[in-house]
Amino acid sequence: MHDQGGSQNQLLCQFTADACGRPVYAGPVEATALGNVLAQAIALGSCASWAEAREIVRAAFPFKTYEPDNVAAWDDAYAHFQQVLAKS
Repeated sequence: MHDQGGSQNQLLCQFTADACGRPVYAGPVEATALGNVLAQAIALGSCASWAEAREIVRAAFPFKTYEPDNVAAWDDAYAHFQQVLAKS
């Protein structure tokens, strides 16, 4: 079985956008490694700031945006969850 990173799991990304009611921006699979490299670049002065580092990543890698779609169903499920908790 091949594990996927969260950004590659389309269902997870869409459900997250729906449940939170906010867009989800899925970036590169290599995000952890890129973060480590960019932290070192900032520490060495090769990159001025995290804002600059984010711009480098945005320019170098494609991102996919998941817009909230089925927010009402998630809100209803959360309301039901709260009712269940209140009864216990």
